[in-house]
Amino acid sequence: MKTIAMMCAPLLLAAATIAAADPAAPNLAIDNIHIRVADPAQAREWYIKHLGATAGEGPTQVYFGKMLIAIVKTDKPLPSAGSAIDHIGLSFADLEAKMKDLAAAGVKVVTPLRDAPGLFKMAFIEDPWGVKIELAQDTERLGFHHIHLSAPDPDASLKWYEDMLGGQRDKLKGRIEGLRYDGIWLLVAKSGATAPAASGERAVMSVGWRIKDIQQADTAFKARGVKSVVEPRAIGKLWYSFYEDPNGARVELLQRPTQ
Repeated sequence: MKTIAMMCAPLLLAAATIAAADPAAPNLAIDNIHIRVADPAQAREWYIKHLGATAGEGPTQVYFGKMLIAIVKTDKPLPSAGSAIDHIGLSFADLEAKMKDLAAAGVKVVTPLRDAPGLFKMAFIEDPWGVKIELAQDTERLGFHHIHLSAPDPDASLKWYEDMLGGQRDKLKGRIEGLRYDGIWLLVAKSGATAPAASGERAVMSVGWRIKDIQQADTAFKARGVKSVVEPRAIGKLWYSFYEDPNGARVELLQRPTQ
C-alpha cells in the first residue's frame, strides 16, 4: 500500500499543478481595444488613411485583420503614454517607406525610425488624440502586433494575465517576455516604483478578450478578487463586462453570439 501511495503521489501533485494553472476565464482571442478621441468619425478616417485599417460595420469601428479598434467619444482625451496601457503596436513589411509616408502627411513622430539589434526596425508615433503607437517591421507578425502595458512589476503583471485569461508564454524574438493570444503579443514594461495612471480615462481605454461564457468568467474573476467596473450586460446577443487589473489597466470580457 505504501508503494502504491508513493507512486500515486506524483500523479496527484501533477494533477493539482494542472488545476492550479487553469485560467479563471479561458480566452478565445484578444478581441479589441477601445480608444478615446474627441472626434470618432475623424479618428476612423485617420486610421484607415494613415495606418491601413479597414472600416468596420459601425461608424466607430475599424479593424486590423480580425482585431477591432472601437472608438469612444470623449471631450478631453488624455495621452496613453504613462498609463497602464501605454501603447499599441502595428507591424509593416516596409517600415522605412511607411515612415516616409507618415512624415509627408504630418503625422506626429515621437521616436524616429531605428534598428533595434536582435529585434526589428521600429519607431513611435502618436495619433491626434494621444494614442501612442509603436510601428515595427516584424515580418513574422504583420498588422496588429502587440499591446504594451506598464507596471511596477512586469513579471507579476504577466502572471496575473496568465492566471486570469491564459495565453501562451513566449519571448518576442527570444528576448522579451510576453504572452501570445492568437498571435497578438501582450507585453509589459516596468513603470517605476509606483503604479501608472489607470487607463479608464486615457487614450487607450481598455483591452478586450473574447470568451465563451461571460457569467462563468465574471464569477471566476470576482472569486479571485478582481475589481469589477461594469457588470455583465447585453447589447442584443453580445455580452460584455469591464474590470481592472492590479495596475489599473481596464480589461473587457466579451461573449459574442455564436455563428
